[in-house]
Amino acid sequence: MKVHEDHKSKGKKEIKISLVIVSTSRFDEVQKKLPNTDKTIPLVKDILKDVDSISLTHTEIIPDDTTYIENTLKKLIENNTLDAILFSGGTGITPKDLTYETIEPRLEKKLAGFGEIFRSLSYKEIGSSAMLSRALAGTLKNKIIFLLPGSPNAVKLALKELILPELGHISYLINKEE
Repeated sequence: MKVHEDHKSKGKKEIKISLVIVSTSRFDEVQKKLPNTDKTIPLVKDILKDVDSISLTHTEIIPDDTTYIENTLKKLIENNTLDAILFSGGTGITPKDLTYETIEPRLEKKLAGFGEIFRSLSYKEIGSSAMLSRALAGTLKNKIIFLLPGSPNAVKLALKELILPELGHISYLINKEE
């Protein structure tokens, strides 16, 4: 058995994740009790319905606001039942995109390879626009944090090609006692 396969086999058997949608327009819909047009939460639920070892235990929609992002991150980091936190939205380059600036400096260890591979895979689907993504992954306390674009297709790509295949491996490594 290869080392990474051994690590995956030693990872948690039940991984719990949180999905945070960072979108002022979707947040306003929730606040005004309008029909919610978010497509990412239903998509992630659908993807995970056939994955026995990983469950989506928390979802939230917040605005593109530094204070909301900071408070949400703090609350989720303190939640001892979560293993991974996915933020979708706020990773672009418009003035309102604040997720990256808010979370990136707080990460203890960054997984540069995640963003590199994600952009490479995205390039195959959307071309040179992939370079505008600031997708990122890193650790904070004993959790893995993923910053993903707000596009449902980008979240699907990240989950299926990168996150789901490696969550067991990551959970083993960040909780490893040495």
